[in-house]
Parts: sequence; structure tokens; C-alpha cells
Amino acid sequence: MTPSPDAPDQLPRALLRHAGAHAAALCAVSTAATAVALLLPAALGRTLDLLLAHAPAARWVACCAGLVLLLAVLDGCAGVVTGTLGARSTAWLRGRVTGHVLATGPRAGARFGAGDLVARLVGSAAQAGTAPGALAALLAALAGPVGGVVALALIDPWLAVVFLAGAPVLALLLRAFARDTSACAADYQRVQGRIAGALAEAVGGSRTIRAAGVADREADRILAPLPELSRAGHRMWQVQGRAAAQAVTVAPLLNLGVVAVAGLLLVRHRITVGELLAASRYAVLATGVGVLVGHLAALARARAASGRLAEVLSEPAPGFGTRHLPPGPGRLELRGVTSRRGRHTVLDGVDLVVPGGTTLAVVGRSGSGKSLLAQLAGRLADPDTGEVLLDGVPLHALAHADLRRAVSYAFERPALLGTTVEDTIAFGLTAPTPDRVRSAATAARADTFVRRLPHGYATPCSAAPRSGGESQRLGLARAFAHGGRLMILDDALSSLDTVTEHEITESLLAPGAGPTRLLIAHRTATAARADAVVWLDGGRVRATGPHAELWRDAEYRAVFGEGVHA
Repeated sequence: MTPSPDAPDQLPRALLRHAGAHAAALCAVSTAATAVALLLPAALGRTLDLLLAHAPAARWVACCAGLVLLLAVLDGCAGVVTGTLGARSTAWLRGRVTGHVLATGPRAGARFGAGDLVARLVGSAAQAGTAPGALAALLAALAGPVGGVVALALIDPWLAVVFLAGAPVLALLLRAFARDTSACAADYQRVQGRIAGALAEAVGGSRTIRAAGVADREADRILAPLPELSRAGHRMWQVQGRAAAQAVTVAPLLNLGVVAVAGLLLVRHRITVGELLAASRYAVLATGVGVLVGHLAALARARAASGRLAEVLSEPAPGFGTRHLPPGPGRLELRGVTSRRGRHTVLDGVDLVVPGGTTLAVVGRSGSGKSLLAQLAGRLADPDTGEVLLDGVPLHALAHADLRRAVSYAFERPALLGTTVEDTIAFGLTAPTPDRVRSAATAARADTFVRRLPHGYATPCSAAPRSGGESQRLGLARAFAHGGRLMILDDALSSLDTVTEHEITESLLAPGAGPTRLLIAHRTATAARADAVVWLDGGRVRATGPHAELWRDAEYRAVFGEGVHA
């Protein structure tokens, strides 16, 4: 397993590298707007002095009007670039995290839950996507206070000294605000994720909830964290309100101090009336607390959201090798395979060989490790110890494309992805021909009901009503269409009626060259048709052999619900 290249501490830097040109453009436009805003008070002061002296001031009035117009244009451009940058950054984050979740496989869903993952991909990614824009705008906004102090010093050094005397207090307030806001935002987003996770569970089990008549109870469970969410939201507003109140107290005192000293300098004829006006404006720019607080709050929320995305990216994804499969029949071998989930050992020291072209049925009680064995056989998961080989090559050494072309899966509850029914059956690394799609649907006994749909194979999946058994048949058709050396059916016949299961099994086990087949079996008829059966018990191989031989064991019969004396 290998960590994501965008590991937790590297995600913000990777995002900034991606934002690159757009962030630089926003910083440049915002800085230009700040520069114009810094020029405007000086121009207004000069214009006022000329008007008071009854000197020609038309050019300076036009200059002031031009600066105001330019400032409006630059602010508009900054708004457009900010929106574009936020959208691009959010899209990049969603693509990166989605790709990592898909590369990680079932581990990501098991750790975070589907609802929480969706909340992170939708809400957290959108919040984190504002970071480059907020950072660029913050850097540009810092030019305001710095430029304001420099301008004050140019008017008279004492004005800058007065302002700088109180600036450290303002800086400490802003620092405390950024720290507290980040913590509150993290709490708020975490509770949002819990609610989203509970909602996803309820949506997935809506029929069970309705049948049990506990909709109100489930609604209460889903909404139980709302008070905690409310407290976290109120804390954010309290932090922001307290910071604003403190800043509003300190900033006017600094402005008042600067204006008071400027008034004394005016009385002593060290500055002009126009310079007094400019000094009052520069004091406001220098204290620019409102702008800085807004950008700091946005950065704090984006930082908290980035942390939630980084947690997903920290889940290691499996690495792949570069080896290619040699010619072979699809011989599957497990050597000393042990696999754990948390502290529980699900499979313990499993040794197993499935000759190429044969069918092996895997049976066992619930919790014996059957589904995990199916995952390991096609490398949807990796063992903690031991290795799995296909035609003599360890699965972890295979190139990704070779592995996925060699192994096809059908599941108990298949995810029917694709625009149309034909797309759903053809979904995979390679695209089978339309004739192969129809042949696979026929083998899976899906062709008949597909042709009855409004547009046959061109019917959108969302507009194709189907039962659980029909969904399973489409999943089986997808596995048949892609073939490969190894076909793994993870309880993929459980929703079929006995006749349909018999027909598909006969098609699946038809004589002649074909892929190696690994079946998770719950019915005696399926196990009886397999070439061999492996009986799992407590994560270990209890016995291996033909079904007829194992049937003599009463405990084996009990796995299928048969009486121990049958």
C-alpha cells in the first residue's frame, strides 16, 4: 500500500501549485486595486489643497474620477477571477479525492462511510477550494495596511509612529481570531459529516425503515447531532463577533490617534488640509481590519476543510507492479493468506489452489470470511500476510491494466453504472462489442427482460424498472461480457429464482475452455455443480473436496441449514 502523493501536509501546497496562474492573476489584480486605493487619498488631498488655494484643479479632479473608475473595474475583475479560481480549485480537489477513493477501494468506505465521504467531497471540497482565492486576496489586502503606514510616514513620520504604537494589539487579535475560527470550523464540519453519514444509511435502508414503521425514530437519530451542530455554529459566530468587536474598539482608537496628531501638525503648519484628509483615509486603510478578518475567516474555514480532505487522502491506496501475465489457464493460488479487519482476524493462514478452468465453490457460515476471500482473490483487498497468485504471478506485482483485464466480478448488489443498459453491461477497462454484450446478457438470462424495456439496450438505467434478481442478472452479464481468466461471483446468484439460477449455472459451467470460476455459494445446488468446494470455518479452511464427499459430514450439511441427521 502506498500513500497518496497529496498527503495531508502537502495538500494545500499541491492545491496552490494547481491554482498557480489564476491565483497569481487574482493577487496581481487585487494588489493593483489596493495600489489604486492608496493613490486615491493622495489625489483627493492634492485636489482639495488646489481648490482651497483657488488654483486650477481640473486635471486633478479628472485624475480622481479616473482612479475611482479604475478601482471599480479592478474590483469587478477580481470578482470574476475569484469565482473562476474557486470553481477550478474545487473541481481539482473533488477529482483528486474521488480518484483516490476509487483507487483505495472498499477501505475508504469502511473507514469513513459513504455519507461522510460525500459530505467531504461536496461541502469540504467547496470550502477548501476557496483557499487559493482567499490567500491571494489576503496577500493583496496586506498591501493596504503596509501601504497606508508608508503613506502616513511620507506625510509625516509622527503619524506612522502613532499608528505603529497600537498595531501589535491589532495583530494579536487577528492571530487569536484565526486560531479560534479554525477550531470551530473543524468541529462544525465534523458534525455535518456525521449527519450526512446517518442520512446515507437511512436512504440505503429506506424500505426496511418503512416496513418497520420507525421513520420518526430514524429521523430523530439522524437529526440528533443538530444541537451539537448548532453549538459549533454559534461558537463560530461568537468568535467572529468577539474579534470584530475587539477590532472595532482598537481600530477607531488608532484612527482617532492618527487624526489627532495630524490636527496638531496642521495647526503647526507642518501639513496641509489636503494632507490631513489623506492621513485620515490612510489611517482607515492601515487598520483594514474588516477586510483582513473576512479573509482570515475564509482561510480558517478552508484550512479545516482541507484537513478533512487530507484525512481521506491519508488512507493508503494499493500500488501496482509492472509485470504482465504469461499465457496460462487462470490458475489461482493463495499461500498462507491472513487478513484482519481491525483487531479481528477474518482469514487465518489460508492455503488454496484453484486449477485453471475449474469452478470452486466457497461455502461457510456467516462471518467465516467468504466475501473477504473473494475480495483477496481479485485484489479488491490485500492480505496482511501471505500472497495471492494468478498463473504464478503475485497479484500485487501485476500491472493495473493486466490485473483488471484478467479478473471479472459479479456481486450480490451490483452497482449498475453507465448511461444506458448497454453501457452498464459494457462498463469496464475495455469496451466489449455490442454482439458480445448481447451474448453475455443472453448467458445471464437478462436479454429477454432487457428487450421488453422501452428502448431495449438503449434504455437509460434510471428509466429501467427492475427487481433485485434482474439487477443481479445485469451484473452477471457485465462479468460475462468482460470474461478474463478469473471470474469471481460474490453471492451473485442469491436473488435469483431456482429455475433461473439453474439455467445460469448450467451456462456458467458449460463444458469447454473458459475462465477459472470462484463462486460464493449458499445453496446446495450451486455447490453440487462446482468441480470442488472449499469449506471455510472460523477463517480457516476446514476441508476441500467435491460436494458429494463433504456432504457426508453433518456439520457441512448444517452450513446449508440441513439437519445434522439428514
